[in-house]
Amino acid sequence: MKVPIIMLGSVSELQGYIDKTQLTEDLGGTLDYCHNRWLSRRTAIEGFAQKVKQTAQILQSFGTELAETELPSDVQSTSSLLATHTEKKDKMKEDIRLAVEQGDDILGSITQPVTENPEYKLNQDQLDNQTTVERLLAQLHETETAFDEFWIKHQQKLEQCLHLRNFEQNFREVKAALDIVSERLSAFTDVGNSCSHVEHILKDLANFEEKSHETVAKARMLASEGDAFIQSNHYAMDSIIPKCSELHHLCDAFTTETERRRNLLNKSLELHGILEKSMKWCDEGIYLLASQPVDKCQSQDGAESALQEIEKFLDTGAGNKIKELNKIYREYEHILSEDLKEHVQKVFQKQESMEEMFQKRQVSLKKLAAKQTRPVQPVAPRPEAFVKSPCTSPGLQSEYGSSSESSALRRVNYRRGKSEMTELHQSRGGSAMDDEENLAVLRQHVINELIETERAYVEELLCVLEGYAAEMDNPLMAHLISPELQNKKDILFGNMEEIYHFHNRIFLRELENYIEYPELVGRCFLDQMEDFQIYEKYCQNKPRSESLWRQFSDSVFFQECQRKLDHKLSLDSYLLKPVQRITKYQLLLKEMLKYSKNCEGAEDLQEALTSILGILKAVNDSMHQIAITGYDGNLSELGKLLMQGSFNVWTDHKKGHSKVKDLARFKPMQRHLFLHEKAVLFCKKREENGEGYEKAPSYSYKHSLNMAAVGITENVKGDAKKFEIWYNAREEVYIIQAPTPEVKATWVNEIRKVLTSQLQACREASQHRTLEQTQSLPLPASSCTSPSQNHIRNTKKMEEKKADLTSQEVYGITAAPKYPEKGWSKTSHSLDASEENDGWSSAEDPLNSSDAEEDGGGGGSEMKLTPGKYTVVTDYEKGVAEEFTVKSGDLVQLIREGEDGLWYVKNLSTGRDGWIPASNLLMLIGNSKSAQSLSSSESGTASSTLSTSSSCSDSCNVSSTSFSDIKG
Repeated sequence: MKVPIIMLGSVSELQGYIDKTQLTEDLGGTLDYCHNRWLSRRTAIEGFAQKVKQTAQILQSFGTELAETELPSDVQSTSSLLATHTEKKDKMKEDIRLAVEQGDDILGSITQPVTENPEYKLNQDQLDNQTTVERLLAQLHETETAFDEFWIKHQQKLEQCLHLRNFEQNFREVKAALDIVSERLSAFTDVGNSCSHVEHILKDLANFEEKSHETVAKARMLASEGDAFIQSNHYAMDSIIPKCSELHHLCDAFTTETERRRNLLNKSLELHGILEKSMKWCDEGIYLLASQPVDKCQSQDGAESALQEIEKFLDTGAGNKIKELNKIYREYEHILSEDLKEHVQKVFQKQESMEEMFQKRQVSLKKLAAKQTRPVQPVAPRPEAFVKSPCTSPGLQSEYGSSSESSALRRVNYRRGKSEMTELHQSRGGSAMDDEENLAVLRQHVINELIETERAYVEELLCVLEGYAAEMDNPLMAHLISPELQNKKDILFGNMEEIYHFHNRIFLRELENYIEYPELVGRCFLDQMEDFQIYEKYCQNKPRSESLWRQFSDSVFFQECQRKLDHKLSLDSYLLKPVQRITKYQLLLKEMLKYSKNCEGAEDLQEALTSILGILKAVNDSMHQIAITGYDGNLSELGKLLMQGSFNVWTDHKKGHSKVKDLARFKPMQRHLFLHEKAVLFCKKREENGEGYEKAPSYSYKHSLNMAAVGITENVKGDAKKFEIWYNAREEVYIIQAPTPEVKATWVNEIRKVLTSQLQACREASQHRTLEQTQSLPLPASSCTSPSQNHIRNTKKMEEKKADLTSQEVYGITAAPKYPEKGWSKTSHSLDASEENDGWSSAEDPLNSSDAEEDGGGGGSEMKLTPGKYTVVTDYEKGVAEEFTVKSGDLVQLIREGEDGLWYVKNLSTGRDGWIPASNLLMLIGNSKSAQSLSSSESGTASSTLSTSSSCSDSCNVSSTSFSDIKG
């Protein structure tokens, strides 16, 4: 194809061929065109188109990701996923916004000429560009709208998922809380044993319901929230509906059960009110009978007046006594447990017994009112002197009227004889009967007080344990407890829970069994006496408890607990209750014993009183023992603490500087002594500053003496309050001055018991060893009297003698070791003998008593002369020669035997010789074959003191190897 080419020489020629409107301005035309602008605009349009395409692809990819995401199963993950997706969505929206702004800018630059000049017409190229940009913007808006719709659905699903997870988590927590309160509610099974007890339980139930109200309210609110989810067509309706139904059921069940428990307790309160009204009426009736003066009733007017009083009182029974027992059973069958049913029966029996007593009294008074009898001075004291006021009692013996009246009448007949007039017999018999009735009423009052105060005590312990101790473990109260107080419950309350369980489950129930037999209640105490030892642990912890209380008494936690319990007194007053209770028993036992001296259970009451006082003493001693400081060993290894007290102490030791000895002799030391079964401790009392138990003294340990090496001298010249404790054959002597002679006597007797028990243990070990050696070795020829024969003869003498020892007594046993060694394993041992061992001879027992010697019971005449050396076991200053004296521990040589149990000996320490009772000597080295055999082999059956003392030493050493030597 041939194209014509025209060569033009000027713009005017060009305009001849092409219209001006098609030519640009630089060619003289009117066409608005700039090539650079066209290029930049075209580039912008192509870039915008690419941006729209990429945005669509990103939104599609993000939508796919959201659609394929699995919903999490917990709150945290769901919240995190929702936050992540929301962040990505916001970024996508920002990209779309920027793309729209870019398109709007391009479109604005295209339509700018028209905007500036409305008459301006866009050329075809501009129109095409405008169309392209508008189409891209419309496409971008459609993509954004579709993404927004998808995001709304996705966001709603994620939010519903988050709501579901929160609902499920709250459901688990609320259900657990409901299970706890339901379990606690199920513990309210007790219907109470008295009005006060039932009122306390009702108060506890109300407090519990108040505390549980928040939990139940949360459950109901959560159930309403679930119902709202169901109404909004939640995607997980199948999971929410069962949970809501369960919540509604648990709340309704809890409310129903609480109401049922309250109704039962109200019925129980109503029943106990009836029972207590009946008991009070019976007590008032018994009091009325006991209060009617015997002398006034002997006259016709007095009898008629007493009858009127009785009839007036019986008229008040309509609204107070139980009329039909079966009606009570029918009306209150839902709350009648076996114990409560038994209690109802006892009250009804008491009521019948009281009415029977009234009938008998009415019969007697009618006889007196019908026939005038001459007045007789009554034997029994006026009941007003004994009975002060009526008190509530759960029961009373039915046989008071008949048995006491007949027995009293028999006693009167025995005293007065059959020759007295029948009228006088009746008068005296009635008086004695009233006396017995008065004592019975007083015993009943004591048992009533014991049981009622025991019930109140148990309730107070329960109140403290539930209102304070349990609240320390309550998570809802944890924010009120300071960190320093946490995990200190055992210190604050000690073993109060153990005490509560003992009294609630055992002791109170046992006491109630004796309500009809108050004079036998001593047996109840004796049967449970071992369990009362738990109070020792509580009292030992009391100083720590009180110290902790003083630190945190202002705690908000304790104030809140006190407010909930509506207590007027703070916790420390209730922590003192166990200490007060254990001291109260001995007072009640004394009262019961005073009114039961001629009753069957008087001996048990006396024994129970003694045992309770012993427990109080043990508790008091243990409180002092725990205050000992500075002792390196374990105090429990010293055996049971027997005595403790403060004394003046002088020391007199053989070893030491003479000036120190002289100073110690005249200057007493203040020491607090602790007597254990295996040792006696010397401590210095130090007063402490502080309050309460912190003000109690402490005892600084100084030294101790092993009881296996101790002897005592009961009397010291010049002072009836002094006695001696000597150690290692008087190598160390401690002169003890007691506050009073009575305290001294108590300590001496207790030390004597310890030493006697040790002696008995040594003797048994010696006899056992001797028996084994006798079976294995031939008996050596000896003229000595056997220990068993000696013991039999001396025992007979002791039984015949039965005399009290009044002069100075010295108890001791010493054994010289073959080889000197350190420690107590081979040192001398001192044991004591009790008063019943006066007749023991030194041949059988390494025991000597100056009192026995003076009474002729020392056994010296029965001690066979054996040449050799002896050791002196007791001081002697009454020899034939006044200048001849021996001290315990001195060695003497036997020269010859005299009469009346006296031996002539030479003191190897001083070189002097003279007469001394044989009972004061203990063989150390014998010259006879039998003695040599015994000393070498420590075996045989001859009556050698060395054999016995060696066995005693060996056996005692077994128990003393754990002790250290004397500590200064």
